[in-house]
Amino acid sequence: MRRDLVKGDLPALILAVLGQQPLHGYGIAREVERLSGDALTMKEATLYSALRALEQDGLIAGKWQAQDRGADRKVYTLTEAGTGEARTRTRALGDYARLIQTLLGKLEPEPDQRKENGHAQTA
Repeated sequence: MRRDLVKGDLPALILAVLGQQPLHGYGIAREVERLSGDALTMKEATLYSALRALEQDGLIAGKWQAQDRGADRKVYTLTEAGTGEARTRTRALGDYARLIQTLLGKLEPEPDQRKENGHAQTA
């Protein structure tokens, strides 16, 4: 997968994950990996940069939580504005994915053309 596509869609993915439950940064990254079947991974610097931007935009709120063991961690939740933005961005990504799928479907050769071009025909 191209890095720039994932990076550009990262805020929408973060908002969608936080729409399910509050999480800290590491938890957000692991949830995206889990949901994508490990097809998508997030670099720590990119993730935390996106979290800072979303927080500055008022779409998420972070609150430090003390841990019994280890360092405190910041847990993020969606704000009211973030909930609406999550819906908007999720819808836009879905529309975009359907558009690309439609476009690629129109670019695939017809089954008889695949055979002529030396491609095996699939059922």
